[in-house]
Amino acid sequence: MEIQKLYDIDDIEFEDITIALVRLVKNVPNHEFFYKINQINELTFSRSIDLMIPGAYYDYYFPRFEAYHKYTKTCFTFISNKSSDSKQKKLQTELFSEEKNIKFLLNNQADVQYILHSSEQFPDFSVILLPENLVFPIQDYTLSSDEELYQIIQYYE
Repeated sequence: MEIQKLYDIDDIEFEDITIALVRLVKNVPNHEFFYKINQINELTFSRSIDLMIPGAYYDYYFPRFEAYHKYTKTCFTFISNKSSDSKQKKLQTELFSEEKNIKFLLNNQADVQYILHSSEQFPDFSVILLPENLVFPIQDYTLSSDEELYQIIQYYE
């Protein structure tokens, strides 16, 4: 008897996800930024386990801050776009290595300080109040399933 395939992996379409890009007006330490957010919101963001991305020569660590919105039953996560720490795994012996000790999750968006992600399929980032004098208006950004950050977010979700 032949086993019937229920689906073909090549035919599965992955949904794009929407994230928000958060740019700060001035450089502010993480703890100060989230203190101000927690003051004006009913949400309480707290530091969670750092997002870790392994590289060939370094392991990169990106701070994450999470909060749960009771009314919408949604988890919101801020992820730092720039690595805060890197641990060297082995010595670079190549002359023109592309890998540095600092990494950005969105290489083409180095001016973005935080990536805001929601557990909802169609997120509403307007439930989070951001300090007016500290943050530029947030920008929605769509990640397709073939981007590295999409895979990372799915893994940590």
